[in-house]
Formats: sequence, C-alpha cells, structure tokens
Amino acid sequence: MTSKGKVLLMDDEQVILDVTNEVLKFLGYEVMFARDGAAAIELYRREREKGNPFDLVILDLSVPDGMGGKEASEKLRALNPDARIVISSGFTNDPMLTDYASFGLSGVLAKPYRITEIKALLETMIPPQRT
Repeated sequence: MTSKGKVLLMDDEQVILDVTNEVLKFLGYEVMFARDGAAAIELYRREREKGNPFDLVILDLSVPDGMGGKEASEKLRALNPDARIVISSGFTNDPMLTDYASFGLSGVLAKPYRITEIKALLETMIPPQRT
C-alpha cells in the first residue's frame, strides 16, 4: 500500500502516541513520534536532510517535562517557513488554539482525538500523493 503522507506526532503521553499511531496507520499514513519538542525538531531536521520530509507535524501544546508545542512550532518554522504544523491540546482557552493562524500554524486538533476529525484534518492538510 502506498502511503498517503508522512506525519510527525509529538506528545508526552505514550497512550496517545500508541492509539494515534494505530489510527494513522489504518488511515494509510506513515507515522513517526517524538515525546517532546526538542526530539520533534531533531527528527524533523534529520528526515528533511535525508530528503524524506514530513507532510504534517502535530504538536502537543503542553509537555510538562520538556519543550512544548509553542516553542517547538517556532523552531520548526525557522527551519522551514512552509511547514504544516497543527497544535493539539485538551485545553481550549490558550490563544494558540483560538487564533492559531496568527502563530503561523495550519490548524488545531482537540483532544481527545476523534477518528473522523483526524481523517478530515489529514485530508485537508496533506494533498493526495501521485503514484
């Protein structure tokens, strides 16, 4: 099966990484993971240098013991101003979630994730791959 695209998911909760991995693979996407923003930036940079860049990055806004989505998104946009970055959170009152475009983000994904919302987001953000 041909991949519909490549997604980098950053979240500090292993259960979210595990479940979302299964959903994204089921939907036909290649997935790689990071537990915090620093690891996400390094993975993004490494894959881009190898010529196998990510089509979309989903960043958890809050990471208690590491770099969160706000700082990571700024650093990713410094690496690639055209990066498609979506911020994810269970909280709804952060300005980054309510006005994501002014932060240079492509979208928001609320937790808990719903398969229909993830599918719609991916179909909107990642153009169909030509085979």
